[in-house]
Amino acid sequence: MEKISVIIADDHAVVREGTRHILDQEPDIEVVGEAANGVEAVALVQQLNPQVAIVDISMPVMGGIEATERIKAACPGTAVLILTSYDDDRYVFALLAAGAAGYLLKDVPSAEVVRAVRCVSAGEPVLHPAIARKVLARFAPQAGVPENAGSPDDQGALTERERQVLRLAACGMSNARIAEHLYLSLRTVQAHLTQTFNKLGVGSRTEAVIVGLRQGILKLDDLDER
Repeated sequence: MEKISVIIADDHAVVREGTRHILDQEPDIEVVGEAANGVEAVALVQQLNPQVAIVDISMPVMGGIEATERIKAACPGTAVLILTSYDDDRYVFALLAAGAAGYLLKDVPSAEVVRAVRCVSAGEPVLHPAIARKVLARFAPQAGVPENAGSPDDQGALTERERQVLRLAACGMSNARIAEHLYLSLRTVQAHLTQTFNKLGVGSRTEAVIVGLRQGILKLDDLDER
């Protein structure tokens, strides 16, 4: 089995050691390097080309935002997972704009870190519930429908199961966790999401959630259904 290669960038050695210990317990994940600042993180990614880079925001020499930008420019295939104590809007949106695939706060259980590594390596975005609320709240009050959104009739045609799957996706659940939560197969969940994307005229989970919020299919309170 090919392991998910990971580097950890944090200026606190105890955090790096703790995160490494958590990930080293998993048979499908391998920590291949550690960095104490952003410059070291970028150099490690260029050298090792890991699948995932776990990056803190506040680091000496070069912070997480610039490090994320440089990592994505140098190695687009490396998914950046932010693991930090900061949830300020300026950091959240700057990092997502820089190309971060996930944003977790350090108060999450260790199992969530493991899950996030697997998700971002598979191309699924991961957001801490508090971060997801910030992102979605920015779009929820906006009026109007994006040009690529589906027609009102199409949006109204979402089945109750499709709405249920979309609500769980809005909570940040991976497809696998949605399947487990609803006692469905992974393939069935993927089919429901594909149908939802087609009906809403979108191409991703994030777009579907934003359109769902704008059209009243979803509410911000749906984020609490974890």
